Amino acid sequence: MARRSAPAASGPSYVPHPSQRRALAGHGSDTQSAFSRFIQTEILAPEKLPGNISLVTGVTMFIGGILAVRTWGELMVPA
Repeated sequence: MARRSAPAASGPSYVPHPSQRRALAGHGSDTQSAFSRFIQTEILAPEKLPGNISLVTGVTMFIGGILAVRTWGELMVPA
């Protein structure tokens, strides 16, 4: 059976030196902090926005449920 090689534009198959990682990954400028890169690539990225909105909706419903039970919990128990 023949061995398949990596795609032509896949880059090196070894872990590069930390100074080369940014150049190989194609990230933004060097003046950008790691936090702002994280926000841009993980939170505000258009392909990840539906999942992020789903997570925010779930957390909001969970916290809202806790607050509702704490506020109106006495009304939910039969007398």
